[in-house]
Amino acid sequence: MVLKAGKSNKKYAESEIGTIRKGCRECIRIALVYPNKYHVGMSNLGFQTVYHLLNNIENVVCERAFLPDTTDLPGARITTIESGKQISDFDIISFSISFENDYPNLLTILKKANIPLHSSDRGTPHPLVIAGGVACFLNPEPVSSFIDCFLIGEAELMLPQFIDSFDNNISRRSLLKNIARKVSGAYVPAFYESTYNKDGTIRSFEPLLDVPAKIRRTYIEDLSRVSTCSSIITPHTTFDNTFLIETGRGCPHGCRFCSAGYIYRPPRFRPFPVIEKCLKQGILLTNKIGLVGAAVSDFPEIKELYDYVNNKDIRLSFSSLRADSLCPELISLLRQSKVKTATIAPDAGSERMRRVINKGITEEEILNATEALVAGGIPNLKLYFMIGLPTETMDDVEAVIKLCKKIKQQFLTVSRSMKRIGEITVSLNSFVPKPFTPFQWTAMDDEQTLKKKIKMIKHGLKKVANIRVHVDIPRWAFIQAMFSRGDRRISGILTLANENQGNWAQTLKETLINPDFYALRERSLDELLPWDFIDHGVTKSFLKHEYKKALDGKKTSPCPMESCSVCGVCKKD
Repeated sequence: MVLKAGKSNKKYAESEIGTIRKGCRECIRIALVYPNKYHVGMSNLGFQTVYHLLNNIENVVCERAFLPDTTDLPGARITTIESGKQISDFDIISFSISFENDYPNLLTILKKANIPLHSSDRGTPHPLVIAGGVACFLNPEPVSSFIDCFLIGEAELMLPQFIDSFDNNISRRSLLKNIARKVSGAYVPAFYESTYNKDGTIRSFEPLLDVPAKIRRTYIEDLSRVSTCSSIITPHTTFDNTFLIETGRGCPHGCRFCSAGYIYRPPRFRPFPVIEKCLKQGILLTNKIGLVGAAVSDFPEIKELYDYVNNKDIRLSFSSLRADSLCPELISLLRQSKVKTATIAPDAGSERMRRVINKGITEEEILNATEALVAGGIPNLKLYFMIGLPTETMDDVEAVIKLCKKIKQQFLTVSRSMKRIGEITVSLNSFVPKPFTPFQWTAMDDEQTLKKKIKMIKHGLKKVANIRVHVDIPRWAFIQAMFSRGDRRISGILTLANENQGNWAQTLKETLINPDFYALRERSLDELLPWDFIDHGVTKSFLKHEYKKALDGKKTSPCPMESCSVCGVCKKD
C-alpha cells in the first residue's frame, strides 16, 4: 500500500503497490518520521512495514517524513512526502529509530519542526510524539526526555491497540495514562522516576502512577499469520528498485555481541508459502528481490525457494549469510542472481575469540565458504571483523591478519582456476556493548586502544594484493556506546550537542556528564541497568551465565527453536 506519486514525491520515482485513502476530518493523521535521509529510511523494511500497517487501519492516514538533505538552512522545514505538510500539523509524530547514532537527528527534526524538544514542555497544541524501532527495544532512556510514549515490541500487534486507545479530545496526561495502562509494550517515561547512588549508578527505577513496573515487549508467536515485504519501491535507496521480503525474525546462533539473537527470541521463520506469496507480488514490479533477516541463510526451506526461483528472471540478494550454511542451492541462487560480492562475517580472527563470542563457525568452515563462493561464480568477498571484543589480546588482533591472508590464498587459488581475480574488502568495526546481550556488562576499548589495533591490522595487510581495508571511526563507536548503555542523564549531552549544531568534540569537552562512565566502564553483575525495566523474556540470570561462559571461552549450542527452559523466553505464565 502506497500513496500514488504526487506533486511532492515525484522526484523519488516511487512505484505504487496500492493506494491509501485521502485524509478525512475524523481520521487520525500520523507523520511517520525516520531520523535520517530518505535513501536510508526507505531502505529500512521495518519503517515501510509500519507505514503499511498504519494505512491499513480504518481511521488512520499516515505520511512519511525524513531528515532534510540540508539541515543548516534556516528555512528548512520538515514536511511529509505525500502532501508536503509540516509534521507539526499532524495529530501524532511517530519516530522509527533503528540506530542509536540517529538520536541527534531526532532533536534536529523536532527543532526544525518548531516543536519543544522536551516532552515536559509540550502542551495541547503540539502533536503526540511517539517512537518505536530496534533502538527503542534495547534502551529508550537516552531519548526518554524527548518522547511522550515508546512502543516496545512488534508493530503488528501494538499499533491497532495504540490507535484504539488514542483520543484527541482528552488531555495529554489522561491520554498517556490510558495508553500506558491499556497498550501492551507502551512506555511513558514521564510516569517513571530514576534515583541514583553517590557513585552515579542507578539506585531505583519506579513507576509514579498505577502503570506497569515492567514493560513487556510484544511479539508475534506465529509469523505464518503475517507477511512483511516492501510497500514502496524506489531507485533512491541502498537497494535500488528492490522488493524486500522478511524471511524471519531473530537468530538461533546466540552470538554474544548481537542483540538480534536475544530481543527477537524465540527465532521464528516464515513458512515458504508465505514467502512465495510475497515473491509473486514482488516480481510483478521488479526482478530484484531482497531477502531480509538476521539469519537468511538458515531459512529452513531454502530448497523450496531454489526450486521456485530457478531458471526465472529473478535476482535475489541476501541480507546475511553464514559461512556454515552455504548449501549448493544457496550458492546457485547467488550465481543465478549475478551477485558480484558476498559477505562472510568471521567477526574474530582466532578460534579462541570465536568461542568467546559464541560465533559457532571454524576457520575450516570459513575457508570452505571462500572456496565455494568463488568457485560458484562470486568474484568478490567482503570480510566483517570486530575489534575490541571482550578478552581480546594483541595475539587475537594478529590472528585477524593471519586469517585474512589464509582466506586470500584460498581465494587466489580458486580465482586462478576460474581465470579471473576479484577483490577482498576487509571491514573493521569497533565492538560496542549492547543491552540484553551477555556482553551488556563489559567495558568498551578506549579510542587509543582501538586505533592501535586498527593500525596493526592495516599495516599487516598493507602489502597484500587485492585486499582493501575499510575501517569505522572509533569516535563514533564511542558515542554509540554512550547512547547504547546510557540512562536519562544522556539527554543533557544530546541537548548540548544540538545547541552546538552537532559539534561532538566541543560537546564532549563542555559536558558536565562523564561519557566514559557509560561507554568504558565495566558494570557489576548486580548493578541495576537503565534498561532492566524492559522484559524481553530472556532472564538476566541466563545472560549472566552466558557472560561467564564467554570469559571462560566456552560455547553454547544454538537455540533449538522449540519450547525449552534454558533462556526463559518460552516459559509460559
